[in-house]
Amino acid sequence: MRQRRRTVNKRSSLIARGLRGLLKGLSIFVVGICGVVVALRWIDPPTSAFMLRDRVSAFVADDRSYEFRQEWRDWDEISLNAALAVVAAEDQQFPHHHGFDFKQIDKALDDRRQGKRSRGASTISQQVVKNLFLWPAQSWLRKGAEAALTIVVEATWPKQRILEIYLNIAEFGKGTFGVEAASQRFFRKNAAGLSPAEAALLATALPSPRRFKVNAATPYMKQRQAWVERQMRLLGGTAYVSNLD
Repeated sequence: MRQRRRTVNKRSSLIARGLRGLLKGLSIFVVGICGVVVALRWIDPPTSAFMLRDRVSAFVADDRSYEFRQEWRDWDEISLNAALAVVAAEDQQFPHHHGFDFKQIDKALDDRRQGKRSRGASTISQQVVKNLFLWPAQSWLRKGAEAALTIVVEATWPKQRILEIYLNIAEFGKGTFGVEAASQRFFRKNAAGLSPAEAALLATALPSPRRFKVNAATPYMKQRQAWVERQMRLLGGTAYVSNLD
């Protein structure tokens, strides 16, 4: 009987030590990730999870046509038209929310319950987190990690920094990441010189850059481009994004 008790106590002790070790390791991991997030307020990210995934996929598939393009540009080297266009197209409440647009979340849930097609309710802040650190597949694990990291990003980065990083890591076409690479590829100019129409056209590709090709715009994309330009004007022009905190 005593031997059985000793065996049970030994197992309980091993389980407890294992759980403590797991929690310690998890705590170190979380602190490390949060440290990286905070550091990126000042340090430009050299790559992103989505860029790495894209390049590895092309290598594994031996895609000879693949060409990776990405050039970092600081905020003052990017046309405010580009900043305004992505906000108008993707997240019009970006200057005002704290990472989550609950009105859009409620609308997306209602659309799903009614069987309607929904564009989703991810904010630019959430998309930055997903593109930088996570993976595209939908899961509760990814959504939970995305929500937690979005809170950290919103608490430690100014809005201008969030939008600056988004403009530099968003995918605009096969192998084309960031507004500078997209501007050079599709318009043969620097991102600083993008017109409202060009910026709006780039923004139409953001929901699905492999499906919506900027250099072969469909009638739907042209309609969407006109809608984005109209929203840019209704938001008050570039002043809407020129003085972000």
